[in-house]
Amino acid sequence: MIIKVAKGRLSEVRGDCMVLGCFEKKELDKTLKTIDKKLNGLIRKQIKGKVFEGKLNQTFLIYSLGKLKVDKVILIGLGKNEDITLDKLRQASASVAKLATKKGIKKLISNLANIKIKNAASDETSQAVAEGAILSQYKFNPYKTENNDDKKQLNELSLLTDNEKSIKGLRSGVSAAEKISKAVYLARDLINHPGNTATPTYLAEQARRVAKETNIKCKILNKAEMEKLGMGGVLGVAKGSHQPPKFIILEYHGGKRNAAPVVIVGKGLTFDSGGISIKPSSGMEEMKMDMSGGAAAMGVIMAAASIKLPVNVVTLVPSTENMPGGSANKPGDVLKTMSGKTIEVVNTDAEGRLILADALTYAERYKPRAVIDMATLTGACVVALGHHATGLMGNDEKLINAIKEAGEASGERVWQLPLWDEYDEQIKSDIADVKNIGGPGAGTITAAGLLKKFASKYPWAHLDIAGTAWTDKPRPYVAKGGVGVGVRLLVQYLKMLS
Repeated sequence: MIIKVAKGRLSEVRGDCMVLGCFEKKELDKTLKTIDKKLNGLIRKQIKGKVFEGKLNQTFLIYSLGKLKVDKVILIGLGKNEDITLDKLRQASASVAKLATKKGIKKLISNLANIKIKNAASDETSQAVAEGAILSQYKFNPYKTENNDDKKQLNELSLLTDNEKSIKGLRSGVSAAEKISKAVYLARDLINHPGNTATPTYLAEQARRVAKETNIKCKILNKAEMEKLGMGGVLGVAKGSHQPPKFIILEYHGGKRNAAPVVIVGKGLTFDSGGISIKPSSGMEEMKMDMSGGAAAMGVIMAAASIKLPVNVVTLVPSTENMPGGSANKPGDVLKTMSGKTIEVVNTDAEGRLILADALTYAERYKPRAVIDMATLTGACVVALGHHATGLMGNDEKLINAIKEAGEASGERVWQLPLWDEYDEQIKSDIADVKNIGGPGAGTITAAGLLKKFASKYPWAHLDIAGTAWTDKPRPYVAKGGVGVGVRLLVQYLKMLS
């Protein structure tokens, strides 16, 4: 999709289809009044008859029948004026783009980037509008041989403004949106590929491709190199699989040479059967998405490098499968991690924390300013928060608060759970330093509590994306399947640091 920024008035514009944002229960603004007059009061009639009320994401398509210089007008509801946010604007833009695609409209001219949002600059509004439109067009069908509807898509979006001074900011926001959305697409693609394609080796190959495209450093540790480092967590989980494990390292140097980096750690379980503690068969096909944290971590550094953020970023992705082979971990086995700490494996389906333990230890060598890990770690997080918020825990309140702020700005919201020392009692082992599950209560917290023991040497935050990484219910700018959650969240966090 091509996204343009142009100067002009909507009431005078020529083209295929015009987009007009409308607030709920609010008098029409000057532009809407002018266009409504040319349409013989049609907009007012729809509002008066409650056919269109301006509710968030509500759309209404009008054919101008020669009364305007455009063929069609799409009204898009923005909700109540006092409640408008960047994410609601993003949703509205996506809703319009999806309707246009459905109706076969190829080009849109929109006024949405002119919507005023408290404390938001023009580049932020245009970024939200552009992201909504681009992300709404995502499709994943490389394996379909029939009924492929790739040709049915929106080709062009023009953001119109009559304010000459805002054009530079609008263009800057569009540029950022295009690069960040490309990184989200990467993450979604990696998640949606089946496990027989997206193996640890495939993830490593994609990491090399990203590194080459964005001019960042890439190093892949193989099994022998992990053995030398003593990565017993990753290697223990990998024992049951025929697919060799990989440890992916990406480094972007956008800040000062000696400035401490932010390290992003992503769980890269390319398929999780549960191992010997095997999962139920129903729904197991979705366990190809257990590498969503790793996919998002790769997307974050790709976006940071693409938009040239002035920070140093490192991405670490421990990647393997969790399979019930003859050599697989057994319940009761003890693994020695890279840190030297030992973990009793009570349940082989609690494997993500095992591979993350090694990655969090590896992160120490960077003397990081902060470490943030992302993982589809616990079903308990879905029970606690559903599918609307990512679980957030950590050892540094300043870091946690910054991620919360980034979550509100990006629309990828987080919710903090406690990580008190009292929960440590649940993961004490009789024969090892710690055990990998803490019983039925507070499963999300005890999983993070295990990670905390490997993240004591730096500010650290843990994002449990089990409920937000995958969706069966499409939303305005999120299709079914892999969401790519965490990319826009952490790019926003990194922007706040710069």
